[in-house]
Amino acid sequence: YIAVRVCDTRNSAAIDKAEALRQVYVNELKALGGDYTCFGDGVAYIDSAHPYALDLDIFGRGSLFNRMCRTVTTGGDDQLADWLGSDFGADAQSTRTRLGIRARTIDALAVLGEDYTAMLREGFDHRWLDVYPNVGKRGGAYSSGIARPHPYVLLNQTDDLDSQFTIAHEMGHAMHSYLSCKHQPVCTSDYVIFVAEVASTCNEVLLMRHLLRKSTDRRERAYLINHFLDQFKGTVYRQTMFAEFERELGRMAERGETLTADALDEKYLALNRLYFGPDMISDAQIALEWARIPHFYYNYYVFQYATGFSAAVALADRILREGEPAVADYKRFLSGGSSTDPISLLKLAGVDMSTPAPVDAALAMFGELVDELDALTR
Repeated sequence: YIAVRVCDTRNSAAIDKAEALRQVYVNELKALGGDYTCFGDGVAYIDSAHPYALDLDIFGRGSLFNRMCRTVTTGGDDQLADWLGSDFGADAQSTRTRLGIRARTIDALAVLGEDYTAMLREGFDHRWLDVYPNVGKRGGAYSSGIARPHPYVLLNQTDDLDSQFTIAHEMGHAMHSYLSCKHQPVCTSDYVIFVAEVASTCNEVLLMRHLLRKSTDRRERAYLINHFLDQFKGTVYRQTMFAEFERELGRMAERGETLTADALDEKYLALNRLYFGPDMISDAQIALEWARIPHFYYNYYVFQYATGFSAAVALADRILREGEPAVADYKRFLSGGSSTDPISLLKLAGVDMSTPAPVDAALAMFGELVDELDALTR
């Protein structure tokens, strides 16, 4: 009996070892196919204050930890996490700047309610954003329109004022997509271009107002105002000029006129002189600019940048003026997707784009900021 038990114990150990090896082979074959779910993901080690762990996907599902982890003890997990999380000369100042940009964004948008800022923190803390430039990474910034399970945001953050406004802008897109996908069926969850820039620009206006409220330094206020006015000029005035140029091309074609490069140069130069006035030098080179503007080779839509910006200014002003009722209306707009036409969606938020009032209000704000900038720089 004893001999049989000894033999059985040895056989059981051999079977257990063979099964363990078989499971190792199965898991590694899954990993070769891109499935790492059988290995630890290191979620417990995520630290939002770490210099680079979130940006480089060190921990979490599909992370470096998830791909490398073959440990079988908690001590092994701790050792791997400690090694991956070691600060290999990370720039502490850059980390503080990045976290400060996020904190200021949340503070500026706190007026939109705790549920909104909670979604922002969810995005910041759980890798919705690819933050810094990298080798082989495309430039610019954008938010994926698909928000199932959540949006993804590409940035190329340089830790300056542009980066501050860019992250607020792109998270506006992200929250618009997130709420529309959450509250609308697939067929009406994608908002149309007429309202596409409203949420993003509304965030920028709220951020600008927040920064100005906190600033008492004349030079800082002048810098902030100039930054915003430059965006306003590029989005409202310049895009409206673009739209008028396109409209005139269409009218020329309808009249049977030939659209030669010389004719387009003449029209574009005349519009520049009209829009920017006699104090701005409009030389012969600016007449050629139309040829490099990609929007002119698409359908007629650039006027919607100007209308969207004007709507955003009106929305931000109403939110700051009226508080919770305006915020509730704004969130209904953000949740609307394309469930109705864009004019009706904006009316839900308290802005009537069928009248000139929002555009007039935006231009009035522009004038007030120009006057303040003039006073600050005297």
